[in-house]
Amino acid sequence: MRVIVVGAGIVGASAAFHLTQLGAEVLLVDSNAPGRATFAGAGIVCPWLSKSTDPHYQGIAFPAAKYYPQLVRALAAAGEANVDYSLVGGLVVGESFSQLHPVMLRLQKYLDHGMKEVGAVRFLNSGGPKELFPYLDASLAGIHLSGAARVSGEDFRTALLNAAIGSGARVLTGTVALQHANRTVTGVCLNGESITGATVIVAAGAWSTDLCRPAGLHLGVEPQRGQILHLKVADGGTATLPLIIPVLTEYYLLGFPDSRVVMGATRESGTKFDFRVTAGGVAEVLREGLRIAPGLRDATLAEIRV
Repeated sequence: MRVIVVGAGIVGASAAFHLTQLGAEVLLVDSNAPGRATFAGAGIVCPWLSKSTDPHYQGIAFPAAKYYPQLVRALAAAGEANVDYSLVGGLVVGESFSQLHPVMLRLQKYLDHGMKEVGAVRFLNSGGPKELFPYLDASLAGIHLSGAARVSGEDFRTALLNAAIGSGARVLTGTVALQHANRTVTGVCLNGESITGATVIVAAGAWSTDLCRPAGLHLGVEPQRGQILHLKVADGGTATLPLIIPVLTEYYLLGFPDSRVVMGATRESGTKFDFRVTAGGVAEVLREGLRIAPGLRDATLAEIRV
């Protein structure tokens, strides 16, 4: 059975890898357009801190976070052991216990329901978070959970693709359109060439709506620009830093190897496929990030991803 996967981001690469493990003939097609979310995304693996109570979201996100260690082992068995996935823990930070208390109740509820992957949860008085993430404001209190992780999305995508190709998947690049008849998708048209498949999986992210519209499928997925800053610090030690989630904002901080701290991100709806770095977006992220982590004020702004 031939399965065509449209989109070679982390979702499409994961689909291709898992399908090859099941013995399917897999063709992965991608337009290689700029603005890939997989490349720019922060890589936070901690759905238990989301404010969303949507059962559909939780039904995907919670098992996905739990599955990561198993997937890392599967990739290693396929010869892809160099995957940047690290269980660094997470910190929710706020100015007072009253701000943090609802988060503690939510995490405790998950633990009571048997979600051991949340890890150990503990409250930290003012100054405690700074001991774990030295760039933070010393006045902040926090909640630490040991189960939070971070991952390099692009490295993970590469490992998944390599493993899929090693198991027989083919990867083609070009302009893609869905082939369809009577509201049934029968394959794709790649660079003008017709390719049929028993199943077509659309994993094209923000491009999925435009891709599916001619077939009469209305997804309602729209592009959203996110500007995310990569800072370089002089003192290193960033690889094991916990990820930081302020309780009152949607911004975050997390560390990676090579003395890198990621600060993000804007969430700009209505921008369509405009991948520009903007002065206002950068200023917004710096303002919110430095408010909770003034110790990063002297860091080098090394890269901005969109």
